[in-house]
Amino acid sequence: MKVKPIAEVVAFLAPAAEEAGVELVDGAWNMREKSLTLYIDAEGGVDLNLCERFHHAADALLDELDPTYGVPYTLNCSSLGLDWPIKTDRDFQRRLHEKVEVKLFAPQDGKKEYVGELTAFDENTFTIFTEKGEVTFERAKAAKVTLYIEV
Repeated sequence: MKVKPIAEVVAFLAPAAEEAGVELVDGAWNMREKSLTLYIDAEGGVDLNLCERFHHAADALLDELDPTYGVPYTLNCSSLGLDWPIKTDRDFQRRLHEKVEVKLFAPQDGKKEYVGELTAFDENTFTIFTEKGEVTFERAKAAKVTLYIEV
């Protein structure tokens, strides 16, 4: 199935997202299931009603854009979820002052996993505050950064 790039779809839907009071963070094609999932966030969180409202707004506009060149597909709308990876500046801003889990490609100070409060970031690094103090990481050396979920 030939599809338009996610960046084009997200840019096209951005005004509708803003009008609906949501931030359209990303989207993803699932070619096997012939579906498009749009990931949204909003001040105060995302609930089913908000997903449904944005889904309807996006659906009508996507008929106009025709992102699959006439091939039927399923449209899904979802919140980011607790395990959304923290990668972009916006992701880091969203999680600033929250407890995060950091997994590194290679050990730093003898460890590959850290947990602490995200206290700062820039385009190349981010800093967390752990039980033992501040630790700064290069973004490129982080395999995965997510919100810490206590079990």
